[in-house]
Amino acid sequence: ICDFIISEFSTVFTACELGVFDVLHGAQRPLSAEQLSRQLEASVDGTERLLAACSGLQLLHTHRQEDGTVLYSNTEQASTYLTRSSPLSLCQSIQYYSRTIYLCWHHLTDAVREGRNQYEKAFGVSSQDLFEALYRSDEEMVKFMQLMNSVWNICGRDVVTAFDLSPFKVIYDLGGCSGALAKHCTSAYPECTVTIFDLPKVVQTSREHFVTAAEQRISFHEGDFFKDHLPEADLYILARILHDWTDERCIELLTRVYHACKPGGAVLVVEALLHEDGSGPLTVQFYSLNMLVQTEGRERTAAQYAALLAAAGFTDVQERRTGKIYDAVLGRKEA
Repeated sequence: ICDFIISEFSTVFTACELGVFDVLHGAQRPLSAEQLSRQLEASVDGTERLLAACSGLQLLHTHRQEDGTVLYSNTEQASTYLTRSSPLSLCQSIQYYSRTIYLCWHHLTDAVREGRNQYEKAFGVSSQDLFEALYRSDEEMVKFMQLMNSVWNICGRDVVTAFDLSPFKVIYDLGGCSGALAKHCTSAYPECTVTIFDLPKVVQTSREHFVTAAEQRISFHEGDFFKDHLPEADLYILARILHDWTDERCIELLTRVYHACKPGGAVLVVEALLHEDGSGPLTVQFYSLNMLVQTEGRERTAAQYAALLAAAGFTDVQERRTGKIYDAVLGRKEA
């Protein structure tokens, strides 16, 4: 089983990195392994084996010719999620998993024994400051931001519409990264404005690569949400933020948010939620292991997030399941 899982992941990583799905998409017709190998600058034998495995994973269609030659074309799933030109592309996410997360998972045994992340063993950098480790180079920071961008391009609208957020006009997206979630907010709620609050170098990169001047209802605020002043707002969004941190650090951050929040305002927590008994979903259980090898945090149940929100002062905590990977929890500050 383990060999199968590793082989499956590695096959998808390699096919994306080589550009198999992009070449087939651009050709607009089925191609043989020999034709693909020339464009990929790869061996014919290796390409044949890779394409066969992708076909087995139902990522490629096969078309057998009368002379025995096999031609390949993308499935709809591959065209949607595995080509770089698709608006729903997961290529950047897959690359980040391959080159960063996968390397941390090599040290899962040590993470379980020690109960802490493995950045130092994987990359030779101190993990005392989590985001200094995550953003250890400009290239690594851009890759992480592309990962976040692809996640919210697919899941963002579901989480920002899980609750009716139209009463909240001034929104701060704390750790808003690439701005993908902010874009979904301004699209779903035409009367709101969203400010992306993030570290200075993240803000600079987001301005340069992700958010255009045409998106006039999105602005930026540079800062560290644990250290710097949080401006007053009607709603604060914490999307895939709390799972990075211990309970104590989560309460510290949520308390800062509570004090900054306008009376009658709220905080929206977006996370992958475990079942209340911890029995699943399997994807979220794997995510929690990933938090162990990469961060200080963990995935939690809705009740555990509700307890953190209550500890910070928020009341009337509600959850909404989206039916997808990420769900929403809303806590309110009394008017």
